[in-house]
Amino acid sequence: MKMDSSMFEKFGVNYQQGDILFCEYEPGNEFYLLQEGRVKVTKIVSDMEKTLDIFHPGDIFGEMAILEDQPRSATAIAVDKVKVLKFNKENFNLLMQSNPQLAVRLLKIFSNRIYDAKRRLLILTLPDIESKVCDAFLMLAENQGISPKTTTPTTFSSTVEEIANWCGEKPNKVKEVLISFSNSGRTQLFEDRIIVKNLYELFRLVRSKRKSQSKE
Repeated sequence: MKMDSSMFEKFGVNYQQGDILFCEYEPGNEFYLLQEGRVKVTKIVSDMEKTLDIFHPGDIFGEMAILEDQPRSATAIAVDKVKVLKFNKENFNLLMQSNPQLAVRLLKIFSNRIYDAKRRLLILTLPDIESKVCDAFLMLAENQGISPKTTTPTTFSSTVEEIANWCGEKPNKVKEVLISFSNSGRTQLFEDRIIVKNLYELFRLVRSKRKSQSKE
């Protein structure tokens, strides 16, 4: 979603590699449309920093603070030299009025993002990496309209790195889990896809973990 140069003159901000765009728990009144570079979003979970996502040009981030009027739920850090368009509530309203087509696109993105962010946090709250990996597959199934009670093989066009990103874990650790799952017959692991033999088995495992958590 590239904007013309006049938009950057009005709303553009540059950041250097390693700069912090905003911090977890601080008040938020802006969201960002990434034009150049990459931005990493991290969160502290159990006293450890977890990477939630890495945004690329065209992505929108930071909108949750505006939509829910809550403090920032994560920290955003420039991975490279970054250019963004930075909008607050006031100029966002003006933008919506002057560009209805953009308004519709942004509202759809915001709606999907609210669900994705809350769903991803559910994964991060699980107590161990195995259950996080299982829940990542359940999240992917939900996004594709696949029932979690499916007992036939399901193919996901995902890589180890993508699963690790959703789990907030290191790729080598997630790969170890997936290899273990493969050895036990739960999954088949390929470079460009992962086949889950029985989603319902993963669903029962995650459900059991969450029940145990609720009793603690």
